[in-house]
Amino acid sequence: MSDGLGPVSHRFESQRLSLNYLDWGNADKPLLLLVHGGEDHARSWDWVVERLRHDWHIICPDLRGHGDSDWSPDGAYTMEYMAYDLAALIHHLDAKEVSIVAHSYGGAISLRYAGLFPETVRRIAVIEGLQAMEDMRVIHSLPQVDIIQLWRDWIEKRRGFASSTPRRYPDIASAVARMKASNERLTDQQAYHLAYWGLKRFESGEYGWKFDNYIRAQQPMDPSDPERRAIWGAITCPVLLFHGKESWARNPAEDGRADLFRHARVISMERAGHWVHHDRLEDFVKELQAFL
Repeated sequence: MSDGLGPVSHRFESQRLSLNYLDWGNADKPLLLLVHGGEDHARSWDWVVERLRHDWHIICPDLRGHGDSDWSPDGAYTMEYMAYDLAALIHHLDAKEVSIVAHSYGGAISLRYAGLFPETVRRIAVIEGLQAMEDMRVIHSLPQVDIIQLWRDWIEKRRGFASSTPRRYPDIASAVARMKASNERLTDQQAYHLAYWGLKRFESGEYGWKFDNYIRAQQPMDPSDPERRAIWGAITCPVLLFHGKESWARNPAEDGRADLFRHARVISMERAGHWVHHDRLEDFVKELQAFL
């Protein structure tokens, strides 16, 4: 960070797991949670924190199975477990009101929490975290999902993880190259920072990602679209939805999902992919500050 001062790492208990979160100080300021996405970690928010930390009491959790939090022994990474963990953290912090900024999978988790406990959320900004919901205008003409095949695929995928070895790298530079391959917009400095905090080193001297591979095989038990509409519709605070115009994700202002919230606005950014907060940092922070 520009002032040389980093966060303090703390632990809290949730569902028999020990989970990690970073506290950036200023406990007398309003509370702001920054929730990372899948296969990521709390330090991915460092550049955003640097620009907001003096006005907010910022807390960045490592989701279960990510960063320095425990891995679930049975690979339980479904939404209900994650939403409980977030509720447990907010309860642990004795927070009566919180604002939330979240990315991707972390956004889906945070929206679930905001719909279940709307009285505690002041504002929520989400970067491409609405999950794969069918277009509202064509949903009735789509074929039904083969639930049996869905569950069989899940079992096969988890069995594959049980018999495979997670990828290891001979050095940090190799992991940085992998990081840049996933998002070509990252600068060398960004990619190194994300890889450095996202890796652990083994006795052999090799490096591997901190996240649990089982996060990639989530149990097919997510709410149906009508249930998700009910949860999103229960959110009472203002909602800001970020979208990257060069992302694989669809624009929620165009496919009808933004209309399912009571008070939602969509910002779709040029020259940005799925990681809007990395690809267009200054513009993202400017819009976020105005919203918060």
